[in-house]
Amino acid sequence: MIVVMQEGAAEEQIQSVIDRLIQMGFDVHRSTGSSHTVLGAVGGVPVDHRDIELLEGVREVVKISASYKLASRAFNPGGTVVKIGPPGRQLEVGGRAVVMMAGPCTVESEEQVTAIADIMNDCGIRILRGGAFKPRTSPYSFQGMGEEGLRFLRKAADRHHLLVVSEIMNHTQIPMFLDYVDILQVGARNMQNFDLLKELAKVRHPVLLKRGASATIEEWLLSAEYIMTGGNHDVMLCERGIRTFENYTRNTLDISAIPVIKKLSHLPILVDPSHGTGRRDKVPPMARAAVAAGADGLLIEVHHSPETALCDGAQSLYPTQFRELMSQLNIIAPAVQRTMV
Repeated sequence: MIVVMQEGAAEEQIQSVIDRLIQMGFDVHRSTGSSHTVLGAVGGVPVDHRDIELLEGVREVVKISASYKLASRAFNPGGTVVKIGPPGRQLEVGGRAVVMMAGPCTVESEEQVTAIADIMNDCGIRILRGGAFKPRTSPYSFQGMGEEGLRFLRKAADRHHLLVVSEIMNHTQIPMFLDYVDILQVGARNMQNFDLLKELAKVRHPVLLKRGASATIEEWLLSAEYIMTGGNHDVMLCERGIRTFENYTRNTLDISAIPVIKKLSHLPILVDPSHGTGRRDKVPPMARAAVAAGADGLLIEVHHSPETALCDGAQSLYPTQFRELMSQLNIIAPAVQRTMV
């Protein structure tokens, strides 16, 4: 359930309610907005909500029927803004700006990622994406450069004071990743890797959680709940296409998931049209549609020579295509009261 405190409730009143909920066996998660403090109570035994509503300083108690509590819109009606990066380079995802994360599908060499980072910086991109560990369907496909790839990615980003997002494969890699990246990405294949999610709940690092290829929206939000129940509320969702009977595109990009998530959850939602379509000619129109539909950010693959890419070259934009897309998005974003970053 969600306990909404009165506007201006004293800290002593808030703490008293927290203590009471803990006595009832609940895990309590606090969210402080501009005017109200909201307490998310998870677990515990069935209680009469009136017993809580009558406590001093409580405005109302909202019973949540959905199986996800902390990821529910009721926990933070105003929406969550995730702050990424150190002071001076910090970006906010979930606010008015639509944040672009772009770069190569995978780090292939120091020269390759450095060249692409230079291009991204020239385009005004603040977050560099790139994979060092690649979960591939075939064991014979390129699996990534590992920690050396992370090192190259970090070095290329630091040349231009960029932030870094990269995909983590399992919980044993967390200490390594914390040395190199600003955002820990959980890929579609790991959306229900619960051991990984539980360990990510213990870190204070933003997590980008991709939707599984066959996952429902409720399953996706429950995966986010795993991370949030452990105390890490800096979770961003990423729609990257789902598996349907259609095989013309790599996946079916579910644009409708954007407004659905906006209604059900307070978490920011990004869109990956590169994996969502698997074709570079389809990436720009779906990116434009995502911004128009209310996405908080985009994750796009860009390569200076896609025809020689070791991974997913067919869905990677040429730099000229990416620059043209950015120009288009800078026209679309203001029409929906947003800006591009």
